[in-house]
Amino acid sequence: MDLSTVKQREALKARREPYWQRLSPGRYIGYRPSAREGAGTWIARAYDEDKRSYRLRALGDFAGLPSRDRFAAAKKEAEAFADIVEAGGVAKEKIETVADACLSYLASIDDDNGIAEGVFRRHVYSDPLAKVRLDKLRRNHLKEWRKRLEGAPAVVSRSKEGDQRTRERAKSTVNRDMVPLRAALNKVLAPGTPNTEAAWQEALRPFKSADKRRLLYLDKDERRKLLAHIDTEAAPFVRALCLLPLRPGAMAALTAGNFDKRTSELTIGKDKSGNDRRIVIPATAAALFADQSKDKLPAVLLFRRATGDAWDRNTWGDAIGAAAKGAGLPANTTAYTLRHSTITDLVNDGLPLLTVAQISGTSAEMIERHYGHLTRGAATEALERLAL
Repeated sequence: MDLSTVKQREALKARREPYWQRLSPGRYIGYRPSAREGAGTWIARAYDEDKRSYRLRALGDFAGLPSRDRFAAAKKEAEAFADIVEAGGVAKEKIETVADACLSYLASIDDDNGIAEGVFRRHVYSDPLAKVRLDKLRRNHLKEWRKRLEGAPAVVSRSKEGDQRTRERAKSTVNRDMVPLRAALNKVLAPGTPNTEAAWQEALRPFKSADKRRLLYLDKDERRKLLAHIDTEAAPFVRALCLLPLRPGAMAALTAGNFDKRTSELTIGKDKSGNDRRIVIPATAAALFADQSKDKLPAVLLFRRATGDAWDRNTWGDAIGAAAKGAGLPANTTAYTLRHSTITDLVNDGLPLLTVAQISGTSAEMIERHYGHLTRGAATEALERLAL
């Protein structure tokens, strides 16, 4: 019985028992012609090893589809039903497309900060790449996707009016945005033969030397000007960024329980470095943190907006942008400008680069690459003292 042909189905006589077509061992698709005018109905049948009997499921008539497409739609649902039956009632995960690979990857990792999910949502799920089958994926698909990624403007922040501020996507940003997709595909695909269209991985190679130094530096007087013009609501949060070289996202995620006022110890959890780290903070910062943690339960955010919500890149970006404008500071002053400025001061004051790396939550190699040039003067002075 071939139920895929419209002509053969229309020639079938109406009866209660469906006409069955075998799809594979233990899997069938059935068709029951309508006794009246109209589309017939489809049924799935799959063998249940546990119960040692067949299980049935009505699939409907698919009347909303053209007659020629109904068999394919019914077959797809019949196969899905059989998968569930064979899995003991639990649906098996099917990873067929790039989007499937991304969803599977998210389910397998701890993405509390939402970085990977955000990249997939912005640059994969709505892109033509999402529907490409993994067994058909070629280097060219990813090269074209990368071109679209490189051409997409990077959102700096969103104003209170809802307008986005964007800039040209930097190579370092492209590198970061490719990481989750590369990781997702690595879980389900083996690298293809180099220098062939099968070598999908070659299209996702990062740009070399893409991480540039953050050139905008604010000295202490300029940071004081910024704080003098900052909105009252944002003042504690921005002041904390001026006192400690933490990433703004890590600062925003701190809770009252992360600060121990007895020992002045701060535990930083949500950060790129992954693992929690503990640092002892100086008296000025400790006083600020103690004030912010007063009368708060351990799980409550240490720095939060008047609404109780957390600070994010849009809200802290608007506050810092407005304060910079009022203080006559460069328009490209951001939260990361403050992090760069505090790290620069620590290096200039002679703190070992490894210690700076540990405090700021980054690698010693990264600190050496971006700030190592600041130590050359100290090295010259030390060598000069060797003179006889």
